[in-house]
Formats: sequence, C-alpha cells, structure tokens
Amino acid sequence: MRAKFNGLHNTMSAPQNHDLKADLITNVTAALAEDIGAGDITAELIPANEQAHARVITREDATICGVDWVNEVAKQVDSSLEIIWHVADGDRVEANQTLFEAKGSARKLLTFERGALNFLQLLSGTASIAAHYANLVAHTEVKLLDTRKTIPGLRKAQKYAVSCGNCYNHRIGLYDAYLIKENHIAACGGIALAIGTARTNHPGKPVEVEVENMNELKQALEAKADTIMLDNFSLADMRAAVQLAKGLAKLEASGGITNETLIPIAETGVDYISIGALTKDCKAMDLSMRFI
Repeated sequence: MRAKFNGLHNTMSAPQNHDLKADLITNVTAALAEDIGAGDITAELIPANEQAHARVITREDATICGVDWVNEVAKQVDSSLEIIWHVADGDRVEANQTLFEAKGSARKLLTFERGALNFLQLLSGTASIAAHYANLVAHTEVKLLDTRKTIPGLRKAQKYAVSCGNCYNHRIGLYDAYLIKENHIAACGGIALAIGTARTNHPGKPVEVEVENMNELKQALEAKADTIMLDNFSLADMRAAVQLAKGLAKLEASGGITNETLIPIAETGVDYISIGALTKDCKAMDLSMRFI
C-alpha cells in the first residue's frame, strides 16, 4: 500500500500502514454487506458463465485516490476478477481518461461496480480538494492540515486521501495528541494549568492549545505549548504572532478558511493552516463503468 501519512511536524503520531490496511478491509466488508445483503438479484439475470470486460473512466479532472480499496472490493466479491490499472494514487487525471479495466464474470463485475466506485469517487474527491488547496499555497512554506471532521468510519481512508493531494494529517483522533480548546481551558482553570496537567498525564504526547487573542498567545508561549492554534486571528495579529512565537512554538491558523482567505493567511508566515473542508466538504468525482 502506498500510504504516505504525514505526522504534524513529527509530533503527531500517524497510523502505520498495517493499521490503514486493517481499516480498509473492514470498510470494504461493511460496504459490501450493506449493498449485497442476501445477494445481487439483478446480476442473477445474467448467465453464470457469461464473461465481460469493463472500462472505468472519469468524467472530470481529478486527483486519484482509492486504488487499494477498489482492489479489495474485487478481491472480496470474486478473487478471480482481474483489475488492470492505468493510474496510481496521487496521479492527476483529465476528464474521459481511463482509470482501470476489469475482466471476469459479468455477474461479479456488476456486483463489484458500485462498491468499488463509491470508494474511488469519494477518496478521489477528497484528494482533489486537498490538491486544489495545496496548489494555491505552493509558493509558501505553509503546510495544510486536515481535521477530525471526517466521514464516520472512514477517517484513516480520508486522511490517506488528503496526503495523496499533497496536504498533511493533523492528529488522527483524541488519543494521539492534545488539542486544548476553549472549553478545556475553562474547565481546567486556565491555559497554564491545562498544559501542565497534559504534560503530567501523558508526558510523551504533543500539546497544542487554541488561543483567541494575543494575551492568550503569550500565556501559551510561557507554558511552553508545542503548537498554538490561532483561532480567527486577523492578518495583522497573525503576523505579530509569527514574530512573537519564532523559535518558541509552531503556529497553526484556523477558522473560516476559504479560497479567498487562504493565500493571505499562508503569506503571514504561520507554519500550518487547518482546513475542515478537506474532508467534510469533498465532492465525489463523477465516474462511469461500461462494458466493452
């Protein structure tokens, strides 16, 4: 598997390839169970010995992701199906380009079709929006991060797709890094107390804290947070924060990021920008499978 999960500046843990593979198998098994149920009654209209050759094309430009998910669907539906790829994860493709061919039982190819295309269209849609944002800030040093705003059950798959679009992975869940936000700070009694308790409870875990103004930024720097999230800071305040935090902590901009605001924010010199839209606003790419 060509997974390339990127940990947040080597402080956020990233899933290992075998973890992604295990999730992939589980996801495909569940998807086929809900789709096929007791059996594909329409495919049974076709003679059992009928063979077919199909081609899958994209109807729009996209960045591809999902090769291993398609392969796993084929394996679980009928291990004798032959999948011939013309692209790889991370490739940029144009409308009407052939992505792969499939050969085997006509019945099984039709049962395979929807499950395979569902994964490929969703993950390629995620990779495509990530690539779009990454291209906008390619002239800067900023790294664009995903968030936990993912489709339930498909977090590692979508985070893999984000990396195929040349963006980066933030923490994977609530277990691998701290992200101390407004309600955590209020409940803990302050930024310094929250960070101090975090260091005591889990000494090896990276600590990020969200701040809403320059005063809170100074508190987070004094408490030695690893990363500080600037929530809805103005551009002027971001630039001031970059100078203040230089050499002391990494800075992440967050909140209301759009095509229009992304580039000016990246040019302030912040280290990271987190964008929930990478995974929650993705549009599935338009695919088509036709028998040849």
